[in-house]
Amino acid sequence: MGMNRIMNQVLVSWADRLAEVELSGPLPRRWAHSQGVAQRAAALAQVLGDDADLLTSAAVLHDVGYAPRLAATGFHPLDGARFLRDVHCADERLVRLVANHSFALLEAEERGLREVLEAEFPLLDDQRLVDALVWCDMTTTPDGERTAAGARVAEIVGRYGAESVVGRFIRRASPEILAAVERVEAALAAQSR
Repeated sequence: MGMNRIMNQVLVSWADRLAEVELSGPLPRRWAHSQGVAQRAAALAQVLGDDADLLTSAAVLHDVGYAPRLAATGFHPLDGARFLRDVHCADERLVRLVANHSFALLEAEERGLREVLEAEFPLLDDQRLVDALVWCDMTTTPDGERTAAGARVAEIVGRYGAESVVGRFIRRASPEILAAVERVEAALAAQSR
């Protein structure tokens, strides 16, 4: 086994332990979702190659900012990314994926935090990885089960309310979410041929 592969496995193991410590006790349902999102990431290993472990790590950590002790701004992508960067000196690509997961810039805009998020954590230029994390998150229920992206969007709107900050954001982001999911599913279909 090569050194890069060993380092990638160490990253995944660290990410999983960290997410479990921060989420499993105070937010068991959020932890179940995070585990399900990480399981979805495993399905993309062949498509992503060397970046598969980075995706799995971002998948399990994408909601770490919901942990009550980390919720400084109340905007979980920003709180989670700051925690990973400032406390754990995590890999920059990992931190930027967490900060920008599932079109977080649109929610940041709703919260008046877009400029802050963009300045601290610019969106990755790797559309494949960005789309992959969207697919993992938006095809996983709050309980960690698989679902269709459209059903997940509807569930989020129903849970938060259409006129809430999250409801407005998810409705705005819905076309982009569905397009990202479609791109990943096309890549999966091409891979299986």
